[in-house]
Amino acid sequence: MTTKEYETYYVPAQSHWPIVGAVALFFIALGAGKYVSMLESGESSWGGWMLLAGLAMCIYMVYGWFSNVIQESMSGKYSHQMDNSFKQGMSWFIFSEVMFFAAFFGALLYARVFSVPWLDGAGNNFMTGEVLWPEFTATWPLIKTPDGTETTAMGWYGLPLLNTILLLTSSVTAHFAHVALEQDKRKQLKVWLGLTILLGLTFLFFQVEEYAHGYSEEMKLYLDSGIYGNTFYMLTGFHGMHVTLGTIMLIAVFFRVLKGHFTPKNHFAFQAASWYWHFVDVVWVLLFFFVYII
Repeated sequence: MTTKEYETYYVPAQSHWPIVGAVALFFIALGAGKYVSMLESGESSWGGWMLLAGLAMCIYMVYGWFSNVIQESMSGKYSHQMDNSFKQGMSWFIFSEVMFFAAFFGALLYARVFSVPWLDGAGNNFMTGEVLWPEFTATWPLIKTPDGTETTAMGWYGLPLLNTILLLTSSVTAHFAHVALEQDKRKQLKVWLGLTILLGLTFLFFQVEEYAHGYSEEMKLYLDSGIYGNTFYMLTGFHGMHVTLGTIMLIAVFFRVLKGHFTPKNHFAFQAASWYWHFVDVVWVLLFFFVYII
């Protein structure tokens, strides 16, 4: 009778990091809600301090938990099956992010295709516009709000076009960094990965400049500037948050590269960060087309 050898599967010991993360997220949610209500009421509140405490705990949790995972990986405790588990987890995480942005793109398309025409009396809603907004005209972007305030739409040229070029270029440099790692060319890996991080930081800098321009007296494009302002800042803002997260991931990977981590056959952490970076680039291309151009 022959015996079949099975690959070992490392099961880590019990950890306190999930509890720390749960408490951090609770502080963030409660603190953010209290802080926003304070801004609306104008009263002083402890919400801001709780929000900062939650963010600090979250950073501490991520650093500690990831440090444990890196130590386990570098000590050779992870098998091929463990790598498959990590890949499946990262794939489902990116899929959840796809659904997250699909909801916001869906809200944008619903407003443009259905809500705005309905206000102008499209279909069987010929009385809707007469009752709710008599002087309304169904055009997009909707830059005039019911109270008479008029804003300016953000054009696709200038900073948005420049940021599109930056992100597309960063996808190319990230790919070259991945190829250099697979070919064990460490110097080229550092150069291409560092350039990718620099492009990501430049994108975030120009997005801040774009927001400052939007909130200027010249444009008067605010978060509460009707459905156009809502969808514009929600989509671009959440994407900017994801670019920030992707840049942090690339920076963490870059420091690991400097310490000599990763081999041509064992580099899932780098691969996961690369997947995520390509994902945010694809989302930006869709966002640039649907939000800025059409």
